[in-house]
Amino acid sequence: MSEFRIEITTGSRTPIYRQIVDQVRLAAATGALPAGYAMPSVRILAEELLVNANTIVKAYAELVREGVLESHQGKGFFVAAKRQVYSRAERTRRLQQALDSFIHQVAFLDFSADEICKAVAERLQDLHAQLDSVRARA
Repeated sequence: MSEFRIEITTGSRTPIYRQIVDQVRLAAATGALPAGYAMPSVRILAEELLVNANTIVKAYAELVREGVLESHQGKGFFVAAKRQVYSRAERTRRLQQALDSFIHQVAFLDFSADEICKAVAERLQDLHAQLDSVRARA
C-alpha cells in the first residue's frame, strides 16, 4: 500500500478538521486505508500538517463517532472494519440531505442540469476507477 497522506488547503472555506474527516472517510471507504491501519498519532499528524492538535482531536473524534476509526486506549487510532452503522432509512435521509446541499450550491453557480449530471458522472467514474485500482492491488 502506498503511504496515505492527508492534504489540507489553508484558506479553504472547508474547515481543516472537515478536510481531514472527508479524506480519511473516503480513503477508508475505497480501501486506500485498510481495516486495522494505524493512523498517525494526534501529535505527529498535527506537526506534519502544521495545525493545532485540537483540530486533529476533533477530526478523529468525529471519525470514531461515525465508525470509520476505532480508538484503542494507549495504542492510538485505527481504521475500523467496514460495517454499516446506519439503517437504510437513515442512509437515505443523509443522502437526501447531502443532495439538497449540493444542488443548492451548484444552482447558485448557474450550471445547467446537463452540466451537473456530466460532472457527477465523471466523479463517480473516477471513484470507480480508484476502487478498481485498490481491488487490483489487494
